[in-house]
Amino acid sequence: MKVFYNICFAILLLANHSKAFSPTRNSEIQEAEYLHRAIKAVTDVMVYDIYSPPVTSRTYAYISVAAYEILRQNNPKYLSLAGQLHGLTPIPAPAAPLKYNLTLSAVHAVLTAGKTFVISEEKLEAFEQIILNEIKQNGISEDIYQNSLDYGQLVADHILKWAQQDRYKETRALGNYQVKNDAASWKPTPPAYIKAIEPNWNKIRPFLLDSAAQFKPQEPPVFSTDSTSEFFKEVLTVYSQVNSNTTEQIDIAKFWDCNPFQMNIRGHVMYATKKISPNGHWMNITGLVCRKTGTNAVKSAEAYAFLAITLADCFISCWDEKYRSIVIRPETFINKYINPNWVPVLQTPPFPEYTSGHSVVSSGAAIILTQLFGDQFEFADDSEVEFGLPIRNFKSFREAADEAAISRLYGGIHYMPAIKNGQQEGFAIGAFFVDKLNIRSHLEK
Repeated sequence: MKVFYNICFAILLLANHSKAFSPTRNSEIQEAEYLHRAIKAVTDVMVYDIYSPPVTSRTYAYISVAAYEILRQNNPKYLSLAGQLHGLTPIPAPAAPLKYNLTLSAVHAVLTAGKTFVISEEKLEAFEQIILNEIKQNGISEDIYQNSLDYGQLVADHILKWAQQDRYKETRALGNYQVKNDAASWKPTPPAYIKAIEPNWNKIRPFLLDSAAQFKPQEPPVFSTDSTSEFFKEVLTVYSQVNSNTTEQIDIAKFWDCNPFQMNIRGHVMYATKKISPNGHWMNITGLVCRKTGTNAVKSAEAYAFLAITLADCFISCWDEKYRSIVIRPETFINKYINPNWVPVLQTPPFPEYTSGHSVVSSGAAIILTQLFGDQFEFADDSEVEFGLPIRNFKSFREAADEAAISRLYGGIHYMPAIKNGQQEGFAIGAFFVDKLNIRSHLEK
């Protein structure tokens, strides 16, 4: 029965995210499609497993680097990330004179590495068996097929060895965050009162940043219950905004919610609503942009890798500040000092308020995608359709990032300083990546 359900899950992944292949399609676009589907399969399993945003950022970074380092092998204008990212050494080269399909190798590396980062690895295994059979049916010799799988495994092993050195395992052994009794500090929020998520994430090895605190934002306003204080005024801004939200503003809040932890109560039963993370949302945007532009496999892998490692370092930076300032959430303050019956539009996530994670990562993402695909790039974002929300249209990546940031005010889960300063934090990290990282030899700096 378990095998049956896993196969059904894999078929559902294919049905939702495959673009039917046909002999008339451009082979380069076809190969890129395999990569898009593999990345999306990992996304879907992480949603199923309810992984936190910081943890998903780590997963995307490693699997995307694996794909990029494989696909750049026969493309000399694409430069290796080895020696640029902390701790990454060159991957093994394909063994001559053997022949390979590097796209197959990349897909296998993504899914093989991905299985080590998720709980429901059997779901990725079932998905891979289906997609590998499809690749076989599209025509590939047995020797190239096996050589490609072997090479993908070799690179996946190399990337996983690199990942094992990033101190993630060490953070699992560290103690949980101890909630402080003072009035100013973050407290768990209803309905589930989930404990603080990833309080030690700043100890994870960054990918390109010198340290977690390299782009430390300015300090948040000082906590105060004085109605004339700056902090209290920021609280009132949230309170007034939520109480006067338009239908459009509520729609924006829900579109960018991206909260994998949403808990629902029905009678005596509590259950989770599974949603995509901020990382997954921006990885989806990258996939749809690559499809819109007809981007080939190696350039798609470049986009995923460039974005994913930026998002990962954005989360390290943001979480470093969250557990330094441990700012109380609007819901907690308002319920205690203003209105005990007030509830935000969005469910408050289980970690401190400052800075806004979505503001940081969306701003960083906008910088990277603008660098790769240009400013004023119009796109229709359908990332939330599978979660019951309509498509939203954007004229640029910056416009999407700005909307993601302000959605946190509309949702009632962040004060404006966390949003504005979070954006500046993300923009600075994105600019740092663009300035320092060499991915393509002709990419303008």
